[in-house]
Amino acid sequence: MAQIAGNLQRIKNGQRRYAITPRIPAGFIQPDQLQKYIDVANKFGAVLKLTGSQRIMITNLKAEDVDAAWEMLGMEPAYMVSNRVRSVKICPGTTFCKRAKQDSVHLGMQLERKYLSQEMPSKMKIGVSGCINSCTESRMKDVGVIGSVEGWSVYAGGSGGAHPRIGDLIAEVTTEKEALALVDRIIEYYKANAQIERMGEFIDRIGLEAFKEAVLGDLEGAPTEVKAAEPIVNLPGHGNDPEVETPRLEPGQPITPDTIIRDIVDIYPNTVPVLQSIGMGCLGCPSSTMEPLWQAAEIHGVNVYDLLNKLETARKGA
Repeated sequence: MAQIAGNLQRIKNGQRRYAITPRIPAGFIQPDQLQKYIDVANKFGAVLKLTGSQRIMITNLKAEDVDAAWEMLGMEPAYMVSNRVRSVKICPGTTFCKRAKQDSVHLGMQLERKYLSQEMPSKMKIGVSGCINSCTESRMKDVGVIGSVEGWSVYAGGSGGAHPRIGDLIAEVTTEKEALALVDRIIEYYKANAQIERMGEFIDRIGLEAFKEAVLGDLEGAPTEVKAAEPIVNLPGHGNDPEVETPRLEPGQPITPDTIIRDIVDIYPNTVPVLQSIGMGCLGCPSSTMEPLWQAAEIHGVNVYDLLNKLETARKGA
């Protein structure tokens, strides 16, 4: 394997310590690869650190141990050079997650294979989320894609750091193919026209409408109008879908299979332990609180009427 330098972490008492960060596509790692991390850490007295980019950093390495550590790992490095696509952060999606609405792993891996390590005007981070919970913080990435029942919402211009910025909604599309095509246009336009600036700074400089016009104007199959950013999904009976009416729960009313989880916990907070008992630990997540009771029961593998009886008992005992 060719020699690959480590990243200098700090100099303390004249001693230099380095870190290396292997690439872990989509954050999934095989047991034998994980064992190599352990072997390297044990041999060289290194420290393993989980990063925010779904990788494992090996730090506290001496300079003379860096090449040997890479040799033991036998893995590709993650690209840490500033002006490149640094990471594609991907949630488990429909492959593994009960709340996902789209296959974020499939879409995200295509983006990683195409763009990871490509040179850019500045560093770039990409996030792909399978639902509006956005566990990969996709709206805080230079390019973010978020799945919903209807398709995908594509954002651009997000970032963290000293001057955090939430990404702008560029368009909502129906298919994975359309999402990939739009991401391609966003990245290529940025790459060809930006100065040494992050995506969000570029958008702020030229104006959001000008940016949208450039990336959507002649894109085959691009939507002619951009839908509103919020909400991304329809919530029956809560003002977003006039064709389907599910009345809001009022104090004193019984809970039904169609009652929205958010209404249940708002009106009858004493029912929260019942919902938590079936594994609903994410009662603050948008995708869970906006579900009807029957859907939550189905996702968690319980009978909705058994759950309903327990909730009604808790409600009446308030």
